[in-house]
Amino acid sequence: MQIELIEIQDFLAEHPPFDQLPKDTLERIPRRLTVRYFRRGSPFPPEDADPPCVYILRRGAVELRNSQGELVGKLAEGDLCDMPCRSRTEGTHFQGNTSEDTLVYALPCGELDQLRTEHPAFAEHFEQSISERLRKALDIIVDSPSSGSGLMTVQLGSMLKRDPIVAGPDTSIREAAQRMSEHRVSSLLIMEGDHLAGMITDRDLRSRCVAVGLPTDRPVRDIMTEQLQTAQVDTLGFQALLTMTRLNVHHLPVLEGERVVGLISTTDLTRFQSANAVYLVGDIHRASSIETLIQISAKIPELQVHLINSGATANHVGQAISAVTDAITRRLIDLAEADLGPPPAPYAWLAGGSQARREQSSHSDQDNALLIADHAKPDDDAYFAALAKIVNDGLDACGFVYCPGDVMAANPKWRQPLRIWNKYFANWILKPEPKALMLANVFFDLRAIHDPEQLFSELQERIIERSKSNRIFVAYMVANALKYRPPLGFFRNIVLIQGGENDHTFDIKHKGIVPIVDLARIHALSAGLAETNTIERLAAAAEIGALSKDGSANLIDAIEFIGTLRMRHQAKQLSHGRKADNFVSPNELSPLERGHLKDAFLLINTMQESLGQRYQSGRFA
Repeated sequence: MQIELIEIQDFLAEHPPFDQLPKDTLERIPRRLTVRYFRRGSPFPPEDADPPCVYILRRGAVELRNSQGELVGKLAEGDLCDMPCRSRTEGTHFQGNTSEDTLVYALPCGELDQLRTEHPAFAEHFEQSISERLRKALDIIVDSPSSGSGLMTVQLGSMLKRDPIVAGPDTSIREAAQRMSEHRVSSLLIMEGDHLAGMITDRDLRSRCVAVGLPTDRPVRDIMTEQLQTAQVDTLGFQALLTMTRLNVHHLPVLEGERVVGLISTTDLTRFQSANAVYLVGDIHRASSIETLIQISAKIPELQVHLINSGATANHVGQAISAVTDAITRRLIDLAEADLGPPPAPYAWLAGGSQARREQSSHSDQDNALLIADHAKPDDDAYFAALAKIVNDGLDACGFVYCPGDVMAANPKWRQPLRIWNKYFANWILKPEPKALMLANVFFDLRAIHDPEQLFSELQERIIERSKSNRIFVAYMVANALKYRPPLGFFRNIVLIQGGENDHTFDIKHKGIVPIVDLARIHALSAGLAETNTIERLAAAAEIGALSKDGSANLIDAIEFIGTLRMRHQAKQLSHGRKADNFVSPNELSPLERGHLKDAFLLINTMQESLGQRYQSGRFA
């Protein structure tokens, strides 16, 4: 075979859907292609095309427009344009032109039809929608982790090795302890008939019986934990791990429907995973100094690397790392109160940004605030200022650097009584000025990390009610969000960063993830939803009809795909001892990943346009 034909074959083999074809078929295709060159500004497809062809771009760029002249697509190296073939049956009309000097491979539509008939995997590319291709791409990168599968695929039911060890609530504490010793278990499920009434652990025997001198002939119901978190047999191991991390528990009863079938422990889960968030959280709760917390937090990058290598998605990583950050924050608050004494008035420590959404990667910067009860005295602020400084400084020492915009509890502006916070939000919603819209990205994602008196619930209810009923505020937020567009042609030089240390890269966080986070926030606020996590917001919006189920599913798939590429990029940097960032070079992505990333960007753009039309955002830009 001539060297030119081999080069074409190699190129096709690296780009979907031709990468799905067997080698002998690929060898035949170059001889059936026509190579064509178009100068910048030429009509596309060429007016003299006979027969109609599918075009594979080898170099250059093409802009496609519909019959109204609206831009419907951009093509660049490796992209495929099959519109001339589809127009035969679908009646699709479009026009385009080359925006650069362009070289293409043209394959007659008849040849394409034959390939689709003979090779189902190849045909799938044309039969699937963008959303279906994106979902499949996400499955591929999750099912093909760097090493092992671990807790991402194992269900709890398959990890149960024995029937649950149980006792009745009237069993004496002594008998319960004897039964635990006999079966060599550290916990015992308490059953009342077929109903799960509670559970006791070794810790309960020590702290609730021995330490307080409770007679061991008392019934076990006196020391059991009644409010239990449970899991189902089909729950993935990683989901159970996240639950244990958030609640700081080490045992979960496992149910099949309503029937108790077993008990899973952190020991069971750690057989599948060495670095794990549960043990980090346990170490954090035992830490007696900031120095110890600093040592523990140094393991967070390792956790991110391990999770990605185990097949975790961006959502899994974000949930796990945010749970660790929550634990560090709470422990710093405990240490501050131990040093300063009890607080003079109730307060809530609020997290904002990615921590509030449970979407952190390792060592993000911090966004937080203090909400103080209205009856606090003016002199009480000295205490809360000292507490905020201890926690903010501690988080910074642990790698969660100070907020560049000073959105932290140590700033007096963000350390206020409930009545002031109510005024803040009322002003932001009623007067949506540029600064208010910027602050909305942080403060409309708040989540309480420490809130013994449930102060935040009252504030959150008012925020939801005010934002839901103010269409003008939402419209301003839409207009502001639409300023951040996905880079639809990110692998072309004109849209990559030019010069500096991030030369020829794109910012995958701000160009790919932030637009979806903004869309989800807008749907949540306009529908009066309390969720803060982006995926949970999108799902909840679809549940009540505020967002179509397809739109919700597509955006969830898009943020998972883009976010997982980001987490993998960072994990690779961390594993080589480098600081993680968000600047991805197109060269580090496979042709398949680049193609599906463009699918994701197209979906985001479509959803942005739809929301903009609904709120006529151009009036508020």
